[in-house]
Amino acid sequence: MTNEQEAARLPELSWHKSTYSGPEGGNCVEVAHTVGAVHVRDSKVQRGAVLSVPSAGWADFVAFAEQSA
Repeated sequence: MTNEQEAARLPELSWHKSTYSGPEGGNCVEVAHTVGAVHVRDSKVQRGAVLSVPSAGWADFVAFAEQSA
C-alpha cells in the first residue's frame, strides 16, 4: 500500500468507480489499471492511501469474488 505522499507521486491515472458503489456514494471504491498493476483507492479520500496489487493477483481476486457471489 502506498501512503499519501507516494500516492501524489503516481502518474495521472484513469480511475473507475465500482458499479456496486451505489447512487448515494456510500462504499465507493475506485480502481486504475497500469502495466503490471491495479491501484485501488477510496473515492471519498482521493489523496489518501492507494493499494497497489500486481495484475495477476488482482485477476485471482476478481475470479474468487465472482465465484463467491
